Amino acid sequence: MKHEDKKHHHHTGSCCSGPSSSEIENSPCCSSSSEAAPTEEPSSCSTKSHAHSHSCCSDTSALTTDKSQHSCCSDHDIATGSDIEETAEYRVYGMDCPSCAATIEKSLKTLNDIQHVAINYNTGKLQVAAASESALSLIPNSVERLGFSIEPIQSNKKMKTYLIEGMDCAACANTIVNHLKTVPAVKDVRVNFSTGKAQIEHDNEADDIIKEVSKAGYTATLVTSSRQPAESRHHKGKNGPIIFSGILIALGFIGSHTGIASYMTTVLYAIAMIVSGYKPAKSAYYGIKSRSLDMNVLMTVAALGAAVIGEWLEGATVVWLFALGVALQTRSIEQTRNSIRGLMDLAPSEAWVKENGQLIKKAAEDISIGSTIVVKPGDRIPLDGEIINGESSINQAPITGESIPVDKVMGDAVYAGTINESGSLEIKVTKLVEDTTISKIIHLVEEAQEKKAPTQAFVDKFATIYTPIVFILALFIMVIPPLFDGAWSEWFYKGLELLVVACPCALVISTPVAIVSAIGNAAKNGVLIKGGTFLEKAGAINAIAFDKTGTLTEGKPAVSEVVSLAAEENQLLAITKTLEDYSNHPIARAIVDYTAEKKVVSLQGSNFKILTGKGVQATIQDTVYYAGNAKLFSDLGTPLTHCWSQIEKLQNEGKTIIIVGTAKSVLGIISVADTIRHTTVSALESLKQNGMQQIVMLTGDNEGTAKMIASQSRVDRYFADLLPEDKVKAIQQLQHEGYQTAMVGDGINDAPALATADLGIAMGGAGTDTAMETADIVLMADNLEKLPHTMKLSRKALAVIKQNIWFSIIVKVIALAFIFPGWLTLWIAVLSDTGAALLVILNSLRLLKMKNKWNL
Repeated sequence: MKHEDKKHHHHTGSCCSGPSSSEIENSPCCSSSSEAAPTEEPSSCSTKSHAHSHSCCSDTSALTTDKSQHSCCSDHDIATGSDIEETAEYRVYGMDCPSCAATIEKSLKTLNDIQHVAINYNTGKLQVAAASESALSLIPNSVERLGFSIEPIQSNKKMKTYLIEGMDCAACANTIVNHLKTVPAVKDVRVNFSTGKAQIEHDNEADDIIKEVSKAGYTATLVTSSRQPAESRHHKGKNGPIIFSGILIALGFIGSHTGIASYMTTVLYAIAMIVSGYKPAKSAYYGIKSRSLDMNVLMTVAALGAAVIGEWLEGATVVWLFALGVALQTRSIEQTRNSIRGLMDLAPSEAWVKENGQLIKKAAEDISIGSTIVVKPGDRIPLDGEIINGESSINQAPITGESIPVDKVMGDAVYAGTINESGSLEIKVTKLVEDTTISKIIHLVEEAQEKKAPTQAFVDKFATIYTPIVFILALFIMVIPPLFDGAWSEWFYKGLELLVVACPCALVISTPVAIVSAIGNAAKNGVLIKGGTFLEKAGAINAIAFDKTGTLTEGKPAVSEVVSLAAEENQLLAITKTLEDYSNHPIARAIVDYTAEKKVVSLQGSNFKILTGKGVQATIQDTVYYAGNAKLFSDLGTPLTHCWSQIEKLQNEGKTIIIVGTAKSVLGIISVADTIRHTTVSALESLKQNGMQQIVMLTGDNEGTAKMIASQSRVDRYFADLLPEDKVKAIQQLQHEGYQTAMVGDGINDAPALATADLGIAMGGAGTDTAMETADIVLMADNLEKLPHTMKLSRKALAVIKQNIWFSIIVKVIALAFIFPGWLTLWIAVLSDTGAALLVILNSLRLLKMKNKWNL
C-alpha cells in the first residue's frame, strides 16, 4: 500500500475529500486532501506519484484555468463541469471571524453566472469560478460593499502587476483601463482602485506601459505582487472614523453632566453612531440580503434598538466599542496570516544573469531553467540551482530553520532565499521562480492553514446552530414577557443584550488563529506541518519510531576503529590509502576521507587491481599489498588465527571490516560503520524530557548493528532484521500497546510504515520533493534537532485551543447569567464579546513567538 493511499483511508476515507466543502485545498490530491470530490474512491489515486511536481490538483488550486489538464480530480473540479470559463483568486482583508467569510460567500453566490465561491478565513483567500469574465468583474465591488478590502492574487503568469499612484476614486481606475485598452500591445488590463494596483498582460516593455499610464495622468511602478505582502496598506486611514466617533461620544458624555441641552448630546451620540456604525450597518444590509446572520447584523440591530428606546449613549458606545474591537482583532489576526507570507520577501525579485560574458539584471520571473546567475557575497540567492563555479558558506535558515551556515562547493544544490555568506558563486538555475523550494514551502503552509482541524470543524458547526437559536430567543424575550407585565422597554433592552451575547466571535476564532500561528511558527523553524489535523495529532503522540539509516545515523559509512597489528597506525593508513585511492566504492571513499582528516600521505603504488567481491591490490615498494574481506585473505592462505577474535568482535558489533596486509601476514584491521548523527542523542533526550513515553528504533540491519546503535542513541527499544512489511508490524505493535505512534523516516523507503503510523514525519524535505509531498510533517533540515520543538509546539497549541474555548464559553455563560438580574449593560455586553475575542487572538499569538529551546 502506498503512503498516499493509506492516508486517505485512515484520515479522510476518500481520495480528494477534505474537512469542508466550502474550502478549496491547493494541494496534491493524494497527499493532503482536496475537497473537490468528496465521493471519489481512494483507489482512483492509487497510481499517482508524489514525485511529480505537478501532480493532481497541485498547481494553484482546484480552480485551474488549464482546461486541458486531466488528473484524478479532473472530473470533480470545483464547478463540476466543462462550462467554467473563468476562475480567479483574491486576498480579502478585514475579516475578523469566520462569520465574515460566510457572509462574503453567501453574498457572492447570489451574483449571476457565479458558479462556485470558496473563501478561507484562516488565510484570507477567496477563490471564484464563473461562466464569464464579466461576472468576475463584479467580485471586487461586491466584496467592498460588504465592508472588506480585496486584492487579486496574480494567477496569470503573463500578467504583470503595477502599483498605480494618483488614483482618488474608482473613476480614475476606469480612465486607466479605457486608455490602456487603446494600446495594441495590451492584451488584458485590470485596475483595482482599493488596492492601487493594475494587472496588465502586454507584449511590449514595462517602460512603455509606464509611459502610457503617465499619459493618463498617473504614475505606474512595476512590482512583483507575489513577493510582497500588502496587508499593512489596507489598514492605513481606517482608524479615523473610530477616533472621531470616540471624541463625539466623550463630548456628549461631558455635555450631559454640564447642563448642555439633551437634544445636543443626542445629536452628538447619533453622529457618532453613524460615523463608526456605517461600515457594520452596510455589511449587515448585504449580510441580510444574502441570508447570513453575522455579528454585523447582531450589533446593528442592538445599536438601532438602543436608539429606539432612547438609550443613545448605550447605542453609540456599543457601535464604537464594536468598531474598535473589530479594528484591533483585524490587525492582530493579520499578524498570524503574515506568519509565513513574510518568506515571500526573502527571495530577491531580480538576479544578475550571465549572458555572452556580460552580467544583465533581470526579473526573477523572466529567468529560465539552465540560465547562469551570479550571486555576490552577502546577497540572497534568487532561484534554486546548482553551483557551477565558486564555493561559499550558505545561511539556509529560511529553508531549514538552521542559522549555522553550510559549506557549499561546485555541484551542490542551493535554494532561493538563502544567503551567500562569503565567496562569489555562479549558479545554474534548476527551477523557475514559482517552483522553488521556498515557493513550495509558502504554498504548502498556506494550504495547511486553510485546512480545518477537527476541533475547528466542531466549533464552527456548533456556532451555526448556537447563533440562530439565541437570536430567536432574543426576539422571544422582546415580545412574549412584556405581554404579561407590560415592561416593554425593560424586556426589549434584555433582548438586545442577548443579541450581543449571541455573537460567537471569540469561540469560532479560538481554534483557527491558534493553528495558523503554530503552523507559521513551525515553518519559520524549518518544519512543515500539513494541516490542523496533523498539528492536533502531533500533540497527542506519546511514542516515536525512528528508521535507523539516514535518520538516527548519517546514512553513509565512516571509519569507526583502526586496529594495528604488524605495522604502525600511520604506516597502516598510508598503505590503505594508497590501495583505496583509485576505488569509488563507498567504503573505500570513507577510508580515504578518514586518512585525509589524519593528514596521511599516499605512497607510490603500481599495478592496481580491483578484486571483485573481495577487495583491491597494488604493488608498493616491490611488495604486493591487499585490502579486502576475510575471504580474500583466506584464498591467499594468509594466517588469520591470531586476529580472528578481533574480527568476530567487530563483526558482532555490526561493523564492516577491511583487512590490510600481504599474502604472508595481516598488518591491521579497519572497521567501517554507519555513524550516529551528532544531534541524535540530545534530540532524543529532549523528546523524553518533553514527555515522550517510548522511543523506538526500526532497522533492517542485523542484531549486532542494531544493538550498538540503540546503545549509542539511548532509545528505549529496537527492532532489528526488519523488511519494510516488518516495520509496519512494529508500528502496529506499538499501536496495539496503546501508544499514539509517529514514524520518522526519509519519506520514500519507509512509506508503508509512515502510512501505518498515526503521524508520518519525513526528514530532509529541502532536497526531496517527494518527502515534502507525502508526509504529514516534514523536517526540512536533514537532522532531528527540530523535532522536540515541533512536539512541544503541538502540545502548546492544543493547550491554547482548550484555553480559548473554555474562556470563550465561560465569558458567554457569565454574560447570559448577568442579563436577567439586570447586572449587564449593553455596552458591557459588547465589551465582553469583543474583549473576549481580542484576548483569544492575543493568547493564540503567543504561539508565533514561541522559541525553539532545543536549537541544538
